[in-house]
Amino acid sequence: MILVRSLLFTTLFFLTVIPYAIAVATTGLFSKSLPFLTARAWARTNLWLAKVLCDIDYELEGRENIPDTNGILYVKHQSAYEILVGANEFPHQCWVLKRELMWVPFLGWGLKFLHPIAINRSSGGRAVRQVVRQGRDRIRDGLWIVIYPEGTRVAPGKTRRYGRSGPALAKDCGCLILPVAHNAGDYWPRRSWRKYPGTVKVVIGPVIDPAGRSPEEINQLAQSWVEGTMRRISPEAYGVDPVSEDALGQA
Repeated sequence: MILVRSLLFTTLFFLTVIPYAIAVATTGLFSKSLPFLTARAWARTNLWLAKVLCDIDYELEGRENIPDTNGILYVKHQSAYEILVGANEFPHQCWVLKRELMWVPFLGWGLKFLHPIAINRSSGGRAVRQVVRQGRDRIRDGLWIVIYPEGTRVAPGKTRRYGRSGPALAKDCGCLILPVAHNAGDYWPRRSWRKYPGTVKVVIGPVIDPAGRSPEEINQLAQSWVEGTMRRISPEAYGVDPVSEDALGQA
């Protein structure tokens, strides 16, 4: 039954891209704010479908940490679910993403009007400079910029070296970095058709001020908080005994 419901959800997930992408592109012809609001409606539609068909829901912790000024969202990347949650919970935003997504019919047409920073992930320093250059304009326009610092989806219990573009942009603009951890990969695994019922825990961390810190220090702070939080909310994936962790936290 899980597989059947998962297949139905995944089919609808991809089918909804078509009408919403057309709507995003259409509204983008005469409005700056409506395209994102339309994309948010798509996210909410699929969050509802995930809840109804796959019994996946989420709970949010740390909402009070969201600052009044826009900045950079540093989000753990495990599945597509965190993209939906981010679009639903955070203000007007754009994403740093691989440029190949812009070539996908319908999806790419809609993305164009959401002003992403589409990079060639293999171009190294050139991609970092592109994120800083275009990100500076997005920050100035009041957008939040979503960066997946590990550069790709990672399986639960795993991590990768954080990229340089986040700290470089933060220091260039003087904007804050807001780290976000979640365990969506426990219920929506990457490269799998199966979706498992449960409540995804999404945790928003304290802001990281780039002032007086090197890019290496910024990434170390972010990764330390994210991975430490991941051990708490996804203990099985990290091989952690939750009882021991709770006892340690109370000591």
